[in-house]
Amino acid sequence: MELSMFLEYGWVLLVLIIMEGLLAADNALVLALMVKHLPEKERKKALFYGLAGAFFFRFLSLFTISFMVGVWQLQAIGAIYLLFIALNHIFRKVVLKKVEAEAENSATDEEKNGSGFWMTVFKVELADIAFAVDSILAAVALAVALPKTNLPAIGGMDGGHFLVVFIGGFIGLAIMRYAATFFVKLLQRKPGLELAAFLIVGWVGVKLSVFTLSHPALAVLPEGISHMPEWKYTFYGVLVLIALGGWFLSEEKPLEVAKQESL
Repeated sequence: MELSMFLEYGWVLLVLIIMEGLLAADNALVLALMVKHLPEKERKKALFYGLAGAFFFRFLSLFTISFMVGVWQLQAIGAIYLLFIALNHIFRKVVLKKVEAEAENSATDEEKNGSGFWMTVFKVELADIAFAVDSILAAVALAVALPKTNLPAIGGMDGGHFLVVFIGGFIGLAIMRYAATFFVKLLQRKPGLELAAFLIVGWVGVKLSVFTLSHPALAVLPEGISHMPEWKYTFYGVLVLIALGGWFLSEEKPLEVAKQESL
């Protein structure tokens, strides 16, 4: 593997790790809220089943998508899906934040009498499916535009692309299991990072859109545009600006306030 290709793969993997970490923290927050009403012992069991489901659905999504990645219709669906979840989250976070806060306060009593153990586990597994699809689609969108390698193909995916997605997905699960606490605390102290994470997901959706529209079957954009240096520099430049903006423009909350809000 040439040095330039090695550096490009390493850069994408680094972006994946950061993105997976922030998304895993957001996922961990959602799961924590879903099991909050259970007794502590059952809560731990429900989260354990949730983690097992996360492993299963992550790998199922990876191997399913790897066999269908060359189908432009799937690429289009993936691009639309990534753009939808990014815009939907940003809209809810920015526009409907106050409405959701009021709804959450009014639903407190209902949550205390929430679902039973197995219904909660079922809801957690459904969430795992959504998280797995989010994560793998975002990773594939980053990987498919990378230069192809001489590694054997897996399904319809280049071996190098598959390894990047696999490693990124595995790291995401490891973060969700072992390092989510750190990222959760980071998001609590710098809430703007959550918005930045979903802006990144949306920007990755734009990348997959460009890759799809340049497919020979569509030819809306010139074929090969996703591999052009100008587009690559633009994509990664905007990606870095979003990440830096999320870090420096996010108002940092004092540690004591972040702890109180997490209770």
